[in-house]
Amino acid sequence: MTTSDDFATYIAGLPRVLSAAATLFRDAEGRVLLVEPNYRAGWGLPGGTIESDDGETPRLGARRETLEEIGLDRAPGRLLAVDWVPVPGHIPMVAYLYDGGTLTDADLKAIRLQEEELLSWRLVPRTDLPDHLPPPLGRRVLAALDALEDGNGPAELENGHRAL
Repeated sequence: MTTSDDFATYIAGLPRVLSAAATLFRDAEGRVLLVEPNYRAGWGLPGGTIESDDGETPRLGARRETLEEIGLDRAPGRLLAVDWVPVPGHIPMVAYLYDGGTLTDADLKAIRLQEEELLSWRLVPRTDLPDHLPPPLGRRVLAALDALEDGNGPAELENGHRAL
């Protein structure tokens, strides 16, 4: 067996993780843009799985998913949070959350939902986010909003909780 075969065998034996990326958009009032998927209950952010087989990076994945899901082609801003999320019965997920900036009224009017995956969108104030989002995602979004406010970050999270 050659060294490259040994390395390939080593890599094949390593644990796997799922990677996802999303973008956090706000309006002028600071409300967060949420999307309602048709394939599960509850709300989420524009984003999804990173297509690493194609060499896609988290940042590129967030941009692609934003374009596909809400029709806005925006380069993500700074990384706000990285979250290690255990998924019982499945491989864990690493979730990247980027700043999408503030959307103007024209941006909001330009939103076009991906009908195959999304039912609707809405703007939600910070105080109401926990009522709309699953707990780990809700904590991730709040940590990202904190990182925006205090200028620190990205937040290092484990299942939505600060790691440090």
